[in-house]
Amino acid sequence: METIFPPFDPDESSNRPRLRQVRQIPIRMILPNLVTLLSLCAGLTAIRMAIESRYGEAIAMIVIAAVLDAVDGRIARLLRSTSRFGAELDSLADFVNFGVAPAIILYVWALDQVHSLGWIAALVFSICAALRLARFNVAIDGPTKPDWHGNFFTGVPAPAGALIVLLPVYLENLDIPIGAVGVPIVFLYTVAVGLLMVSRLPTWSGKKMGARVPRNVVLPLFVLVVVAAASLLSYPWHVLAAGATAYLIALPLGWRQFRRLEAQDRAAGREGEPADL
Repeated sequence: METIFPPFDPDESSNRPRLRQVRQIPIRMILPNLVTLLSLCAGLTAIRMAIESRYGEAIAMIVIAAVLDAVDGRIARLLRSTSRFGAELDSLADFVNFGVAPAIILYVWALDQVHSLGWIAALVFSICAALRLARFNVAIDGPTKPDWHGNFFTGVPAPAGALIVLLPVYLENLDIPIGAVGVPIVFLYTVAVGLLMVSRLPTWSGKKMGARVPRNVVLPLFVLVVVAAASLLSYPWHVLAAGATAYLIALPLGWRQFRRLEAQDRAAGREGEPADL
């Protein structure tokens, strides 16, 4: 007859395999993820600021998120603490910071004037950002490409897309009003930037910039960074508008440079092929 509570011998527990103790994780493995979480907090705060119609603070949070996004990967590589968890967390944070937050800002700021059409533009931009990030993650495990491909992205990266899609907001704060006539233009511009993110357009990445700095450039670089930071704090709308405009102008230049390098690569491949007998 079975009992409800079977007998238990405490001595048998000593023969059971012990659970493996939790291994301590070094702080260098955690630090990049903390930076990513801080950037996510900035993106979520940008959404709150947009809802409260505090557009200046909202865009400031987007800029902070973009800076932290540029820093966390470099910290991970510097500390040799890259991980699959960190990569997935970074992608999720990028979607919120550079896909959802800018779309909400634009919708609350102007796109809501065209009601459902404005929301469709916000949805298109957010979805394009998600697809852009998914394609980037898949491309990491793709076939090996020439080294010069590392200087280019495929499509506009999400942080850059977030900063340039807010160009109409920068312009309005520079006393260039975006009235009812300008809302359709904002609608088309938002959709166009979203499509640029999922396009096959090669764009400069700048990932390999700054890996090595010549000794005679260090001090001028310090001065340049200080001037750029001071200018951004003193004249934020001028700097952001100029930066977004310069990036848009650089898009065809990056495409032209990519095609030129691609042609050189093909020519070098043909030269290395054995001649037909």
